[in-house]
Amino acid sequence: MRSTVVTFPEGQVSGRSEIVGSVPLGVRHGLVTAQTPFHPLDHTWPDQPADRGTIGGLPVVDCVTGARSAEGEILLGQDISARRGDDGWDWLVVHVTDAPLETGTTVELEVDAAFRESLSAGHTGCHLAALALNAALAGRWRKEVRTDALGHPDFDQSAITSSRITPHASVDEYRLGKSLRKKGFSAEDLDLDDVAHRANDLLKTWVAADARVWIDVPGPELTARRTWHCALPEGEVSIPCGGTHVARTSQLGSVSVALTLSEDGSQLTMHTTVAH
Repeated sequence: MRSTVVTFPEGQVSGRSEIVGSVPLGVRHGLVTAQTPFHPLDHTWPDQPADRGTIGGLPVVDCVTGARSAEGEILLGQDISARRGDDGWDWLVVHVTDAPLETGTTVELEVDAAFRESLSAGHTGCHLAALALNAALAGRWRKEVRTDALGHPDFDQSAITSSRITPHASVDEYRLGKSLRKKGFSAEDLDLDDVAHRANDLLKTWVAADARVWIDVPGPELTARRTWHCALPEGEVSIPCGGTHVARTSQLGSVSVALTLSEDGSQLTMHTTVAH
């Protein structure tokens, strides 16, 4: 079993490959192929859900990241103790099924293309929303901080605690705590309607621009450090990302955000919707 070669960064939704190993999962079975178009749930930043589809005609009920040590032990998901790129580890896409398939068999892999498209739209919309939120909150910083690719203070990366992609949508949560205030951000008298309005105006412009979107893929292995790019009117932006995306912003139809604040004011939540 060697590290899995993945084709989803190029947008592939089907393929043919040999089953090179299996992972016992109680009543279920984890199948590993030499190559796959399936996007698995990432074990370090599980924002985009796993692809759906079939392997050898069997439904793929889940798809997770696995890591195999030099000693042959295979860890899955949150149990993985190694870091990406650590020597002596193979990184695997594990297709979870309810029935086994024989190792050495060559099988067809088919991803649910409609579900993939819905997640790709949600993920691209999520990145655009983060950039728009940075711009809308730019005037609330009193100190110099790291900026995003458009030159705005990077609120998203400074405060984010979780991100979840769903079909044509996403939810991002931000911590407005003491550490953020020390960095120079002021959350006092935060007018959420005004911030959302500013962000939505930008998002409308970016979708209408029909900007090109692409993924920089330095290698075919699962652990390659991939980067999302978008050629916005203000300039090209990039964000490290291992997920899937649409090819142009116009494919999103429209992107809008709504903001809510927790009762104690410590958490800001951004709900992003892609109306395709």
